[in-house]
Amino acid sequence: MRKVRVFVDGPLQVGETVTLNAATSHYVTRVLRLGVNDALSVINDSDFEYLSVLKVPQHAAAQVEVLDCTAGLGESNLRITLEQALLRSEKMSYVLQKSCELGVAQIVPVLTERTEVRLNDEREEKRLKHWREVLISTIEQCGRTRLPVLSAPVKVVELKPISATGLLLDPSAELRFSEVALPASEVRVAIGPEGGFTDAECSRLERLGYTRVKFGPRTLRTETAGPAVIAALQARAGDC
Repeated sequence: MRKVRVFVDGPLQVGETVTLNAATSHYVTRVLRLGVNDALSVINDSDFEYLSVLKVPQHAAAQVEVLDCTAGLGESNLRITLEQALLRSEKMSYVLQKSCELGVAQIVPVLTERTEVRLNDEREEKRLKHWREVLISTIEQCGRTRLPVLSAPVKVVELKPISATGLLLDPSAELRFSEVALPASEVRVAIGPEGGFTDAECSRLERLGYTRVKFGPRTLRTETAGPAVIAALQARAGDC
């Protein structure tokens, strides 16, 4: 049976009627063709999912009535932060989508010496808006109720010392991922660009508290590495 889930910005309360924005209204009424009193769930980046029905199926301003709320079930017990070297548009969107599906709690785009993408203020604002839309569509699909925290891009030299377990993926590292003792609470994972972090960047990350780790015998593409490590972390210490 199809379950329709849509995201809204702002607080929700049982018994109230909520107007959806134009894009969501179009999706619900034109794409999914929902009609009056058809059921759907509404989420709003909280710990709850709001069971609702469509009351006014207008194409630009549909209205739904909130009937009940239940606890959200999509969050992992292990808080994973992915610090991902900034990628070109489609690859970055892929990493965001798959990491969100796998339960990442926070995503930090990182500007490295070998990062090919350069953002001015206007492009950064547009990228952040697009990335948030990717995350919204992903939680609608995958069953989460909370959005991963999305940070503005930062340079490696701007990263701060960490208290959590920090993993720096490095194909030449001696320590294997399977040999790392994982905590029950929080892990940070640093993924470099296609050419990898420079030696200076690796040294800085080690000083900040990261440990170089080898993830298997093969060298992964940067857009593959993050989701792969998150899946492995969830299998070992998260919610799998």
